[in-house]
This record gives sequence, C-alpha cells and structure tokens, in this order.
Amino acid sequence: MINTDAEGIVVDRPNRFLCIVNITKPVTMESEMVHVHDPGRLEDILYPGNRVLLKRAAEGKRKTKWDLIAGDIMGEWVLVNSSWHRKISEWVIQNKIIPFLNGIDTVIPEKKFGDSRLDFLLMEKEKSIWVEVKGCTLARGSVALFPDAPTIRGRRHLEELIKARNEGHEAVVLILVFRQEAESFSANKVIDPDFALTFSKAIDAGVKVFPLCFSYEENTIHFRSLLPVFQKS
Repeated sequence: MINTDAEGIVVDRPNRFLCIVNITKPVTMESEMVHVHDPGRLEDILYPGNRVLLKRAAEGKRKTKWDLIAGDIMGEWVLVNSSWHRKISEWVIQNKIIPFLNGIDTVIPEKKFGDSRLDFLLMEKEKSIWVEVKGCTLARGSVALFPDAPTIRGRRHLEELIKARNEGHEAVVLILVFRQEAESFSANKVIDPDFALTFSKAIDAGVKVFPLCFSYEENTIHFRSLLPVFQKS
C-alpha cells in the first residue's frame, strides 16, 4: 500500500527535486513545495496543469511538507517516487515472480561491487547473483524506455554487472516499469546512446534483464506482466 493524502495540479518544476503544486483535494492550498524523489526528467508527467498525487512528509528538518507519489498519464496514475523501488523489488524476489530467482537463500541489500554499490547481492547456495534495480516511467507507444535522461551512473552499474559476469557471477537488471500500456522494453538510444550501447554489451555478456510492468491503482501497486526486451538496431 502506498497511501496518499492529497491531489493537486502541477504549477512548476524549478529543479529536479522540487515541484510547485496547487492542492485541490481534500482541501485547497496554493503553491505548495513538493519533494520529487526521482532523478529523471519526467517531462510527460511533471508539466504545468497535470494532476499529481501527494503524500504528507514525516515531521523532520526538511524544506518541503509533501512528497510526490504519482502523476497522471492518460487517466492512469504512474508511480514516480523511487524511494519505493527497494520495497517493490524485495517483493518481487520474495514472491518468486522471476523463475530465475526462485532458489534464493539470502538477500543482501546495498552491497558494494567494484566501484559501485549495487542494489542487491543474492545468494543461491554457492551462487552469487548481483542485482541492480531501475525504475522506468517513460513510454513511447507500447514501448517502455529507460532512461528518460542521460545517466552516467546507470551506465556504470551496467559495466559493473558485466564485470561480475566476467568474474563468474550471475548478474541481473530488474526494470520496474510503471507504464501499464507498455508491451515491451528498450534502452533509450535517443536520450542516452552510451547507456544503450552498454545495455547491449551487458546482454551479450550474459547479464539477464527482467522488465516488470506494474500499475498503481487505489493506493496499491499491482504486478501485471514480465515484458520482452526489444533491442533497437
């Protein structure tokens, strides 16, 4: 469950981590500062006039009283808060959504490999599986695309997974796709050709990619399907 406390209309996005929203439900509040917990551009979601869902922030030393949870795309809510990616991916692993990960004995989050800290190290008897999680909120037609902004960090994670494969480990990328109209997934060559090239190299090296499509309805994340990977030439 990801409960929300308010609905509003985007006024402006001054920077990557801040959005100005006029709250319309359950009360009216103008020009509220809202924290954006997603490093992407989100240009088809966080534009002036679009609807968003907010959650009141926990008390503490911060400038914003609200967290952005979801935005409207064609009448459907799209989760745009990456702080939930850990819980969602843990649910995927624990509930054996991916057959390849069915025999996991141990789950270690935030484990360092090489020069990066990857999201998970999974253990299956003597086998090590390094896992990186990416959230995808962009789609063109029926194709989900990642990234929606150039990402040196994302490319570095793929390079570490390739290194893990070369050292004899298993390596996995979990793509959490929050566009329920998506029927396939592709690396976004237009936005970040270097990431797309490294993505292809990772697949060639044996890194397994699992794009998982989710919807966000009535405060609940629903798993919909495992998407095929489409590699553009």
